[in-house]
Amino acid sequence: MSSFSRDDVAKLAGLARIEMTEAELVELSSQFGLILDAVARVQEMDLSGVKATSHPQPLENIARPDVVLPSLSPEDALSGAPAQEESRFRVPQILGEAE
Repeated sequence: MSSFSRDDVAKLAGLARIEMTEAELVELSSQFGLILDAVARVQEMDLSGVKATSHPQPLENIARPDVVLPSLSPEDALSGAPAQEESRFRVPQILGEAE
């Protein structure tokens, strides 16, 4: 079984911006080993001659024709907005990004 420490899981959680409790970090560190072992077993399979697919069944795109129709003016679209700036919706800052 692959080894994955609690600190490894904490680092990955931090990179993914996922808050985890100490119990979750410990539990997931043991589960990651099982997951990595399962992936390793799949990678050992001989897949020569197997066509790569994104879906098990063929997909058919059913869409209507793209027809341009009249729409709201920017003023009408922003008329009910609680905050706007430079003809755009103003929303609160997220993820600590600078403006």
